[in-house]
Amino acid sequence: MEPTTLISSLTLFALAIFLGFELITKVPPTLHTPLMSGANAISGISIVGAIIGANVMFEAGQTEISGVIAFLALVLASVNVVGGFAVTNRMLQMIAGRRKRGGE
Repeated sequence: MEPTTLISSLTLFALAIFLGFELITKVPPTLHTPLMSGANAISGISIVGAIIGANVMFEAGQTEISGVIAFLALVLASVNVVGGFAVTNRMLQMIAGRRKRGGE
C-alpha cells in the first residue's frame, strides 16, 4: 500500500471516530434509543462504504487483506443494521401494547 493511501485512510478513520464520539455524547440519554433506532437506515451507508473500500483495495492489488477487511466490515455493518431494526421493532411493540391496554 502506498504511503499516501495509508495516511489518507488512517486520517479518514480517525475523523470518523472523532465525529461518531462527538455525535453520540451530545445526545441526551432519554433520546438516545429512539434517535439511534430511527436513524438506523442511515447505517446502511456503512455497508456501501465497506463495499467501496473493498473495491479500492482490490484495484490496488491487495486482494487477500482487502477481502478479509471487507468481509469483517460487511458483517459488522450488517449486525448494526439488523440490531437497530430489532430494537425499533421492540420499541414499537411496547408502545402498541400500552395503547391496547389503554395506558397511553
